[in-house]
Amino acid sequence: MRFTNGYWLTRQEYIMSYATQCVRVSRREDALEVISACRPVRHRGDTLDGGTLTITFTAPRRNIIRVKITHFAGKKMREPRFETCEEPVTPVIEESEDYVSFTSGELTARVSRGGWQVDYMAGGRVLTTSGFRAMGRALRKEEGPCSLLPHGKSYMVESLMLDVGENVYGLGERFGAYVKNGQTVDMWNADGGTASELAYKNIPFYMTNRGYGVFVEDASDVSFEVASEKVERVQFSHEGETMVYDIIYGGTPKGTLDLYTALTGRPALLPAWSFGLWLSTSFTTNYDEATASSFIGGMAEREIPLSVFHFDCFWMKGYNWCDFEWDPETFPDPEGMLRRYHERGLRLCCWINPYIGQASPLFAEGMEHGYLIKTVEGDVWQTDMWQAGMGILDVTNPAAREWYCGYLRRLLEMGVDCFKTDFGERIPVRGIAYHDGSDPLRMHNYYTFLYNRMVFDVLKEARGEGEAILFARSATAGGQQFPVHWGGDNSASYVSMAETLRAGLSMSHSGFGYWSHDISGFESTAPADVYKRWCQFGVLSSHSRLHGSSSYRVPWLFDEESSDVLRKFVRLKCRLMPYLYGAAVEAHEHGTPMMRPMMLEFPDDPACDMLDRQYMLGESLLTAPVFRKDGQVQYYLPDGVWTSLLSGETAQGGHWRTETHDFMSLPLMVRPGTVLPMGSCDSRPDYDYLDGLELHVYQLAEGESRTVVIPDLQGKPAATFTVVIRDGKACVTTDSEKPYTVVMH
Repeated sequence: MRFTNGYWLTRQEYIMSYATQCVRVSRREDALEVISACRPVRHRGDTLDGGTLTITFTAPRRNIIRVKITHFAGKKMREPRFETCEEPVTPVIEESEDYVSFTSGELTARVSRGGWQVDYMAGGRVLTTSGFRAMGRALRKEEGPCSLLPHGKSYMVESLMLDVGENVYGLGERFGAYVKNGQTVDMWNADGGTASELAYKNIPFYMTNRGYGVFVEDASDVSFEVASEKVERVQFSHEGETMVYDIIYGGTPKGTLDLYTALTGRPALLPAWSFGLWLSTSFTTNYDEATASSFIGGMAEREIPLSVFHFDCFWMKGYNWCDFEWDPETFPDPEGMLRRYHERGLRLCCWINPYIGQASPLFAEGMEHGYLIKTVEGDVWQTDMWQAGMGILDVTNPAAREWYCGYLRRLLEMGVDCFKTDFGERIPVRGIAYHDGSDPLRMHNYYTFLYNRMVFDVLKEARGEGEAILFARSATAGGQQFPVHWGGDNSASYVSMAETLRAGLSMSHSGFGYWSHDISGFESTAPADVYKRWCQFGVLSSHSRLHGSSSYRVPWLFDEESSDVLRKFVRLKCRLMPYLYGAAVEAHEHGTPMMRPMMLEFPDDPACDMLDRQYMLGESLLTAPVFRKDGQVQYYLPDGVWTSLLSGETAQGGHWRTETHDFMSLPLMVRPGTVLPMGSCDSRPDYDYLDGLELHVYQLAEGESRTVVIPDLQGKPAATFTVVIRDGKACVTTDSEKPYTVVMH
């Protein structure tokens, strides 16, 4: 949201009240409170007929400073608000003639006593600054009862300085440019596909390449001007009289994500079976048990390991979404079908959403008991968009949640293993009354948090900790606790494949440890070359799903080579599971994403700051998907001698490379100094990773050592291996009693 015309002029429709001069400082044991006048105070008369801002500094966790800016304290902060996980911190407050400072761990907010300036500092350097015309309140003028006192809609605003070469990342799943500098980004969940500035997952958190992040603690439509309205600043604003934001100092990008996810919630550890291949019926295709069985049988005949089979929307009868009843015309024996698929070693997933079509028997039941979102007049809110006459579950009503979850429990008892929690973005705002009185504006984005948590909790209750998994489309801050999320409705092209990757990289900067996407695109049907290239990329993502709109996504419908490509990379992923599941444990414990932007792993290499066509899969595997029909790919290797996992060839890093790859290959490079654990099983992702374990040692120097922890299927350490190079040989210390093999590269 923009309030100015250029640097000096305010837009005519706004009255701006900026923090201008520190006039009072109050300290208590756990907080520092500063009052700033909104105009210079030269004498006592200047304290009249003018506003102030009250700025309160607290420490929710070590190395995090929470800043609360208040204009009118009598205006209630509206619910819902993001949940945060806080810890006791004793801040250090110091005063001098020129400054007063508030310190949490290594992070300090230093407030000037003269004019107005707040420097956020760590390690003796200024990270960012709130200074001239930065922190304030904007009033959009409207006609009021008193011409001397302007009335209108109030917004709180802050803008923090950017340094030379400072890049901004994150803000949720964004399909545009990876580096956010120069963009206006509004926090408003929308079902907009992947080719627009709209996003399914809006997260009011950004991080920069200077070792810190900023989290705006408001669930409404926060607006970010990222080096746009003022090219030297990140400005953020939202409606109200109070703003709360956190400065999060991790020192490194990984450290910042560790702190952010400690505050907003860690990603859950997902079951190992979920990392295998998922196959869907697709959306509007015709299917029944015979169709599904032909797909499952075809994968088995071609020796392509399959872990999960997904039934999309039309497992229920049209117009009835959701009634949670299998369509009897296509699935007359659902219990028997699910049992037969389980006997083949498959897990089963069913599509759901929080909408109840008018034709569903659940609509009348939900209306009678007040389980659906209502208008302020007390009617059920309805629309014909998506399902005819549909209402929406009121997730703020505990009885409504229990009612809805009762139907999910029946499906779980029948044999369903997990749910695809689709939608959650098209949540109405105007004229809405929630059961608990929540503010409809803030519920628009926050709805998805309550929706996905509700379903995730049912799965944990039914299947146990570590076995719950969703396939979710919408999210807000904190939603990373209920994985996994996929990238929405993309298209069958290389361009869409690239925008899908950019969205995943932005999600990785936003606290989400896992991420998936529709392999080969949701809309239209990909040509065979796009399908095969996307299979490589999709399998080398944390989670891998074949899904589309109006056509099936089994590989042999594209060409038989597609089956060969898919088989090769799914089997490779299964063998990589000792390594990949270790990365999943790291995501769960520290918030470090499995798919990592290059700058996250190489923060000291400025060449990595803007790379958006490659990523690190875990800390050791550089992956560069191929986005061209001719197989040509350009990618950057950081310094050192890297080794191709697929061919064994080595390459010197520190520069860009241009290569051409056939469909059985792509740049998949092992980082120098890596000990890469690989399993012996290539037919499933969930097995004993110590059986037949191979430790592949890459470019480890004389005297160097690396320690690798192999997890069990509950994410606990099963064994630890420490490899040291002595006289050119690998010496291994381990607590494992099982045999293993060391392979030097």
